Amino acid sequence: MAVVLAYAAIYLIWGSTFLAIRIAVGSIPPLFMMGVRCIAAGSLLVAWATLRGDRVSLRTWGHASLAGALMFGCAYGALAWAEQRIPSGVAALVVATLPLWVTTIEWAQRGRRPSARALIGVAIGFGGVALLVLGGTGAPLALLPVAVVALGEGAWAIGSLYARPPRLPNAVALNAGMPLLTGGVLLVFSSWATRELASFHLRDVSTASVAALAYLVIFGSIVAFSAYAWLMQVSAPWRVGTHAYVNPLIAVALGAAVAGEPVTLALVASAVVIVGSVALILGGTAGHGSEAARSEGEGAAWHAVEPRRAAIGSVRPVVTARRAVSSLRETRQPGPA
Repeated sequence: MAVVLAYAAIYLIWGSTFLAIRIAVGSIPPLFMMGVRCIAAGSLLVAWATLRGDRVSLRTWGHASLAGALMFGCAYGALAWAEQRIPSGVAALVVATLPLWVTTIEWAQRGRRPSARALIGVAIGFGGVALLVLGGTGAPLALLPVAVVALGEGAWAIGSLYARPPRLPNAVALNAGMPLLTGGVLLVFSSWATRELASFHLRDVSTASVAALAYLVIFGSIVAFSAYAWLMQVSAPWRVGTHAYVNPLIAVALGAAVAGEPVTLALVASAVVIVGSVALILGGTAGHGSEAARSEGEGAAWHAVEPRRAAIGSVRPVVTARRAVSSLRETRQPGPA
C-alpha cells in the first residue's frame, strides 16, 4: 500500500503542479512567486547541510550560481511567465520535451551521435511541439510563450549537465539547495529589475493564489519529494521514471477539468506524440540500462529528466535521482557520468 500511495503522489501531485503554478501567478507576479519558492526551499536545504557540518568554497558557490541561473532563473522564470499566457496542460507538454534538449546538447557537446532510437524520438518530439503550436487548443497558439518555455527547457538541460559533481558537491542538500537559493535570488532580482513589484500589493493576492502556493510548497515539495526519494530506494529507477510520461497527461486532464482549458483532438495527438518521443529516448536506458545507451544522449536524457520533474514540485531532488542511478552505474559503468 505504501508503494501505491508513493506512486500516486509522484503521478498526481507532480502532474498537478502545473495547474497550481497557473493559479499562483493569477495574482502573484510570476518571477517573484518562483523566486520566493526557490529561496525558501534552497535556504532550508543549505541550512540543513550547514547544521550537519557541510562546507563549500566560494568557487563552488560560483558554479552553483551559474547552474541556478540556468535551471531556475531561466527555466522556472520562463514557465511562470508563460503560464499567464498559455494553458497549464500545454506548458506541461512543452516541459516534457526536456529529454529532446538533453540528447541534442549532449550530442553537440561530446560529438557522438545518439542511437537511431534517440534521434527518432527527438524528431518526433519536436514534431509534436509543432503540432501543439499549430492547433493544440483548437486554434494556433501564441508562438512566443511556447518558444519561451522550450528555450527555458534548453537552459535547464545545459544547467543540469553543468551541475554534476565535482563542480557541485555530492551532498544531496547542498547540490540541490545551492542552485535553488542562487536561482531564487536571481528570480527576485529579475522581478525587481523588470518592475514586477511596482504595482503589486499583498492585499491584491487572491485566496486561490495563496492556496496554490501553499500546495506547491507542502505537497509538491515535501510530500511528493519524500515519496520520490523513498521510491528511488525501494523501486527500480526506470519504473519510478514512468512519471515523466504520466505527469503531462495529468496536467492536461486537470487543466481541462478544473480550469476549463480546452481539450481538442490536436491536443490529444500532441500529447501522445510528445510522450511517445520521451518514451523512445528514455526507454532503452530505463528498461535495459545498457552501457551503450548510457554513453550516448539517451543516458544523459534519463539522467536529467528525473530532477526536472521533481523540480516542478519546487524542491529539486537532483542528486537524489543521481545518487540512485549512480549506485547502479558503479557496478555497470565506472567513471564520470
